[in-house]
Amino acid sequence: MKITPQCVVALTWTLKDTLGDVLDELDEPVEFLLGGKDLLASIEEALQGHAPGDTLELHLEPEYAFGDYDETLVFLETRSIFPAELEEGMTFDGAALPAGSSGQLPQDQIYTVTDIYPEHVVLDGNHPLAGIAIRLKAKVEAVREATEQEIGQGSLGTGFFRLEPLVAGNETLH
Repeated sequence: MKITPQCVVALTWTLKDTLGDVLDELDEPVEFLLGGKDLLASIEEALQGHAPGDTLELHLEPEYAFGDYDETLVFLETRSIFPAELEEGMTFDGAALPAGSSGQLPQDQIYTVTDIYPEHVVLDGNHPLAGIAIRLKAKVEAVREATEQEIGQGSLGTGFFRLEPLVAGNETLH
């Protein structure tokens, strides 16, 4: 079966930046729903018509990957509103920030803690790979038709290309 606009494809890959540093590697096949929210549109487009066993190499500039870095999505918030166990790399849903936040952060973003200071915390609403051109070497391991349930969900739950809540029952800190 060849890849069509709405199917499930199992991929292995190596994702690198333009300097050749490995950003992510899938040694075991992972399934993604095409036509949903699992993959970047530029990757879905490149996969069309391929079949199991095919490989492809993509070079994606930021506008076709995770977007350009937007400095207006970087905010300072008071340190005291965050839990004591706060660590760099933790993420917060903009719609569920701790009580006492400035209220200046757009609620439709996921914010990553990038720096922690005694008086404030730096929150970045950019995707961690924003502003970075990427190179993707992918192999199509399998292709199958998507079920109605998978299509209805719009995802197989593989969040490699988006930030989302990671801890069940805690939609704020992950």
